[in-house]
Amino acid sequence: MTIRSILMAGGAVCAAGYASAAELEVMHWWTSGGEAAAVAELADALNERTEHTWVDGAIAGTGQTARPIMISRITGGDPMAAFQFNHGRQAEELIEAGLLRDMTDVAEAQGWKDIVNPPLLLDACTVDGRIYCAPISIHSWQWLWLSHKAYEDAGIPVPTNWAEFVNAAPALEAAGKVPLAMGQQGWQQNGAFQVMMISLLPKEVYLQVYRDKDAEKARGPEVGRIFQALAQAREMSRDSRVQDWNQATNMVITGEAGGQIMGDWAQGEFQLAGLVAGEDYTCLPGLGGNPTLQAGGDAFYFPALDDPEMTAAQGELAALLLDPQTQVAFNLKKGSLPVRGDIDLSAANECMQKGLEILASGEAVPDVAQLISADSLTRIEDVFVQFFADETITAEEAQEQFAALIEDAD
Repeated sequence: MTIRSILMAGGAVCAAGYASAAELEVMHWWTSGGEAAAVAELADALNERTEHTWVDGAIAGTGQTARPIMISRITGGDPMAAFQFNHGRQAEELIEAGLLRDMTDVAEAQGWKDIVNPPLLLDACTVDGRIYCAPISIHSWQWLWLSHKAYEDAGIPVPTNWAEFVNAAPALEAAGKVPLAMGQQGWQQNGAFQVMMISLLPKEVYLQVYRDKDAEKARGPEVGRIFQALAQAREMSRDSRVQDWNQATNMVITGEAGGQIMGDWAQGEFQLAGLVAGEDYTCLPGLGGNPTLQAGGDAFYFPALDDPEMTAAQGELAALLLDPQTQVAFNLKKGSLPVRGDIDLSAANECMQKGLEILASGEAVPDVAQLISADSLTRIEDVFVQFFADETITAEEAQEQFAALIEDAD
């Protein structure tokens, strides 16, 4: 059921139910240890630097679990004050239905167009020239996290690129290690494919497939090599029995697994465990090859409320999210990069510094969620769920399914 049909059946959204104009319920899905530490920085900033109170609305699980709950709250007439979505097209229908607040006034007053870097992050918040969200972080998927302990136990050097990682798999298996830790969820498997697309091929191929919806390119030999690499990843991760991404990260932290393809939010887990980048673990942006990052991440949206006091409080929260002090405190804990290009992150660790250097070089492209609709992305994820669950599906068969979906994507 689309949001439009829900509205026709259920009527308009109201802003009832708030105990106080100063209590801001903020919904998100940041519940792992590192994520919770980062959220605490936002809550502390609001509680200590304004008259308002952060009411935490964490939803355990992933965005796939949380987003329908958030949307149901809004369309059902019980909106929160603010909610987290990823940068991209996930809020399009809510905006079209008039359910989200236009934040252009706050953005202009705070000069967001002058400070948000790269500009495509603010572009992802913009519909028909109006800004509807406050970007909070830049997250990139293009990372391979490697356990020094696992490779030391196996008696082999830590790899420096994807080819070396694949070649090291037999030695890790002989030492009782899982070469590649991967949670058994579609978004993680799809994420690994997207990382390979942007890291092992020229970025033009990635843009031709996702931005231009070029199905013939998706059927071509270059993308075919990525499906062969994905088949290698399926083989290397066959003994990874965990579900959640942070459980897979923990396998790397403890040395049970050699590596994990995961976004830079994994850094929060390494930091929480007391591990030091460059000493206890290695991070390879672009899988050690192509130093290009997808500039995805998170933003906060604000439901349209018929309450002037709450509306004013929403504006204060939005401004606070992009405040330099908040940006530093949150992103250092989250492992993400700040959306402001004018702040000092000299305290960032080795991995964050690598990301900042790539960002400064201009080698960033839009995240796939900014290029295709959420419905199309869900159908593509289903291809990888089936591929990882059924080893009889060949790389060639999966590629054809993928290309057919690109042909029909919006």
